[in-house]
Amino acid sequence: MCLINIAWQTHDIYPLVVLANRDEFYARPTQPLHKWNSGILAGKDLQDGGTWMGVAPDGRFAALTNYRDPAMMRTDRPSRGQIVRQFLEEMSVSELHLWLEKYGADYNGFNLLYGDLDTLYYYSSVRNERSNLSSGIYGLSNASLDSPWPKVKKTTLAFHTMLQGPPDTNLMFNLFSDTTLAEEDALPDTGIDHELEHQLSAVCIRLPHYGTRSTAILLAGNNTGNRYLERSMIPEQHTDLTFHLS
Repeated sequence: MCLINIAWQTHDIYPLVVLANRDEFYARPTQPLHKWNSGILAGKDLQDGGTWMGVAPDGRFAALTNYRDPAMMRTDRPSRGQIVRQFLEEMSVSELHLWLEKYGADYNGFNLLYGDLDTLYYYSSVRNERSNLSSGIYGLSNASLDSPWPKVKKTTLAFHTMLQGPPDTNLMFNLFSDTTLAEEDALPDTGIDHELEHQLSAVCIRLPHYGTRSTAILLAGNNTGNRYLERSMIPEQHTDLTFHLS
């Protein structure tokens, strides 16, 4: 993922509410949200076999964003999407704690949100630090958690307002389809070309070969109304998918 709003233990019905955009090259082969043979629900990167966000049958959840810093990038590092897949298919939360401490630095920079319906953690590979998140509403893009990027601030504020009542998934999808660019004097400096930085400042990115490919919504709690929704944002592949969690 490249933009995530997450509400943790703040909503009366759903302890975990996630709204997230996946930004990626349009040509990268991808399978949309589906139930894997292992039982997890996630989309799939068909190039390297991993995923960017998903849910395990027992309620474990994980979502990952890349950390944008060209000076840190190396082409010989393994795919970060494998981290989410491995956790959801093979590890407990405590096992992932230890694994990240040992292997997190082997990957290009990333942020990871993970846990279950009792705990939620944020891990930064750049700092090799883990935080146990308290109840609240958080925003994450391609820097650290709650970094004051324009699109993080804008969407987190709107997300908070939306969750004052029953979640309206149409409003959530609309929020994360916003293509408005940020004011130039508010842009972060992540080490890339200024015009590209400006184009990437939109909530929903639209470039010729790269952009927001899908929006996902996860509504998870201890009831029968739990849902995981995904909407393709590529016009020629537009689909809406909904899975009900057990």
